[in-house]
Amino acid sequence: MPDERPSAEGPATFREVFAQREFRAVFTAGALSWVGDYLAKAAVTLLVYQQTRSVALSAAAFAVSFLPWLLGGPLLAALAERYPYRRVMVTCDVIRMALMLLIAIPNLPVQAVLVLIFAATLANPPSQAAKSALLPQILAGDRLVVGLSLNSSVGQAAQVVGYLLGTAVAAINPAAALLINAATFAVSALLVRFGVQDRLPVMTSAHRSHLLRETTQGFQIVFRTPVLRAIAVLVFSAMLFSIVPEGLAAGWANRDGGRMDAGLAQALIMVANPLGFILGGLLVSRLFAPSRRLALMRPLAVLAPLALVPALFNPAPPVVALLAALCGFAVAGMLPMANGLFVQALRAEFRARAFGVMATGVQVIQGVAVLATGLLADRFSIPVVVGVWSAAGVLLMLVAALRWPDQQTVDNAIAAAVTANAAQAASAAQTATPGGRLTGGKPVDEPQAGKGHRRHAVT
Repeated sequence: MPDERPSAEGPATFREVFAQREFRAVFTAGALSWVGDYLAKAAVTLLVYQQTRSVALSAAAFAVSFLPWLLGGPLLAALAERYPYRRVMVTCDVIRMALMLLIAIPNLPVQAVLVLIFAATLANPPSQAAKSALLPQILAGDRLVVGLSLNSSVGQAAQVVGYLLGTAVAAINPAAALLINAATFAVSALLVRFGVQDRLPVMTSAHRSHLLRETTQGFQIVFRTPVLRAIAVLVFSAMLFSIVPEGLAAGWANRDGGRMDAGLAQALIMVANPLGFILGGLLVSRLFAPSRRLALMRPLAVLAPLALVPALFNPAPPVVALLAALCGFAVAGMLPMANGLFVQALRAEFRARAFGVMATGVQVIQGVAVLATGLLADRFSIPVVVGVWSAAGVLLMLVAALRWPDQQTVDNAIAAAVTANAAQAASAAQTATPGGRLTGGKPVDEPQAGKGHRRHAVT
């Protein structure tokens, strides 16, 4: 297996990435389901604020979709390792579609709607873990880096579209937003089912143990491997601060004192971070070679919370949006390389579980950040809360950057993973099945393109 470390060669192109048929299917399916998700989230958040006029309750409505990750994220992600990734993704889409149709039933109490939304988001951990583990089987090398940057950027673009549609549709009929969400899940399931090759699971029945033990192994591989642990700290820290403007947008917009229409101000603040993320993900991945992106990773990590510190001065909503966009740009510039290193230093048989741990951490940390700052904003002014919270983030990021492992440690981790993955691929090749599939999950009739990597996934 060729060396997968970042090289000084130029980055892969968008054309090369989209030439992969399976990536196009996964990319489109993800974009559709994300639009529906964010549309429903914006609608519910605004509805709760209109009914209660409470920043804390509005933030809680926003954060409810993060709760399933806390309660069962790693366990459900480990479950995804046992089954073909395509089947897991399709099943999760069908389940979410059915639950969204139930939520859209007229005159359901708000409490019932929130419970069903919580139930629907329980399908997110296995779906995202399966998707994250599948992408390295479709793309490799710097094509994987660019592909995941595209994937995260379209996720942010879908967030912009979803938020804008959600705030507009909620004012007319919240149930319509939920029906749209159900439709996006239906189309996503069809795209994955017919656009992605069927692969056998990486974990065969012979390798299964107790599900809790397999889940624990996911945590161990992430937090006992120095390189993976350092990446986890960097990614989790970024998520702790970048989500805050979105979570407090409704309250921030409605305290503006009439300087700007509240609905427009909320939409502007909510879409700013995703827009910045789109620009950062696309520009950094295209303008800089892999080695340069690696050098920029830690400075961009520090810049992310630093960009929000000027919120202390109580700027107008357009300036708040600009600060949030700059934060999103910095996070998007840092994440692809961090996630690329994560893939390169990770053994293939732990991918779904490790991605599940990372995705759970990201979701839980974002939920905690929104809830904590929402509660603080009921006692103190929102600009002070965001400014001080972000200043603490700068200190945290500086510590994380200074404790980054040395290059030899990084190289050793990548070499160990490459060796283990090569041995697994060789073993799987000996038991290839006639249909062009392997028991280890890699196709034998479809050569992989050159090697490297990239919110959601990992973020």
